[in-house]
Amino acid sequence: MEELETIQQASKQPRPHKVKGKEGERTGEKHKYRVERKGNIKLPKKKFYRQRAHANPFSDHQLQYPPCPEDMDWSSHFPAHFTDGASQHKVEVADIGCGFGGLIVSLAPRLPATLMIGLEIRLQVTEYVEERIQALRQQRETENGYQNISVLRANAMKFLPNFFHKYQLSKIFFCFPDPHFKARKHKARIVSPALAAEYAYVLKPGGVLYTITDVEDLYKWMARHFDEHPLFMRLTNEELEGDLCVEVMKNDTEEGKKVSRNNGSKFIACFKRLEDPEW
Repeated sequence: MEELETIQQASKQPRPHKVKGKEGERTGEKHKYRVERKGNIKLPKKKFYRQRAHANPFSDHQLQYPPCPEDMDWSSHFPAHFTDGASQHKVEVADIGCGFGGLIVSLAPRLPATLMIGLEIRLQVTEYVEERIQALRQQRETENGYQNISVLRANAMKFLPNFFHKYQLSKIFFCFPDPHFKARKHKARIVSPALAAEYAYVLKPGGVLYTITDVEDLYKWMARHFDEHPLFMRLTNEELEGDLCVEVMKNDTEEGKKVSRNNGSKFIACFKRLEDPEW
């Protein structure tokens, strides 16, 4: 009886709670690791940056964004490509919802002259990609490696035109986006008629929009919305043969590797941005 009473009393004691810092950040062991390893040449450990997979795109995430693309300062993201604050290059590739950065990290040495940006809404995941890129840059400093990729914490569903000019991008990627399974959550999917129009705005004619998912319903959803948009045309399997980006998207992203380990299916649909019609 005494043992039972002890257990009951212990269960009534208030549980210690984790102290929260700013949004999405903890001040415990994980936070300590992230602070202490900054500038380390070793790659960061993913377990210290994990965050729930779902983020509400309609919430106020206290994000910073420029009022227009002209006011966006890319020099801190690509310092090796800027001289006296100016650059001959513009960002051409955007991985929307880049996760832990597998796509842009894999593409960096394959497209060394192309500036690529990963957009990620989750704070700790963005921080992981930042640390990963900085470590890779230090490891390949003599080769000037990985200077063409960076990551930005942003909500592409709200602020994409704030970062990119019309026709600026040549490639846009949606790799294993959140499927938002429930019907009432479909409005939070990264593809919709309104968003398709924004992607057409920032993607230049002849550019390609890539999508991949392991959820067939989401694959049909995305394909339907782009098929119905007059400025996108789906590319055939024959047209995609030999496309380096498709292979990287399938095999080098973290989600792509996980789906392969689980023997899952990967559904791919890619679309070419057509020329604007004559009015």
